[in-house]
Amino acid sequence: MSEQVENLNVSQTTIPELRDKVIQAIKTVYDPEIPVDVYELGLIYEINIYPVNNVYIQMTLTSPSCPSAEVIPGEVEQKIKAIEGINDVKVEITFDPPYSQDMMSEAAKLELGFL
Repeated sequence: MSEQVENLNVSQTTIPELRDKVIQAIKTVYDPEIPVDVYELGLIYEINIYPVNNVYIQMTLTSPSCPSAEVIPGEVEQKIKAIEGINDVKVEITFDPPYSQDMMSEAAKLELGFL
């Protein structure tokens, strides 16, 4: 009986609540060379959550030759998959538009001394 109640609670999680959890998970992923998470750096271009709790992330890297190009997207995917109730995750890398420092949040700019 308690398992049914637990599953019912997961299915009742709203998309905005799930989106908040996805953002919090993404904020635990850092570029190893920069002391700011990838969300605040502005590397996440798009977050879509579909009704069956599938998540699509479109992101970029600081440069096409980023040494962490293989690691960061995989870590983003793993962190999101670890959220209770997530069904599937797809992370797509794009360089259009190219990354620029203007994409950083104010907090990231402060942390990195750009303000």
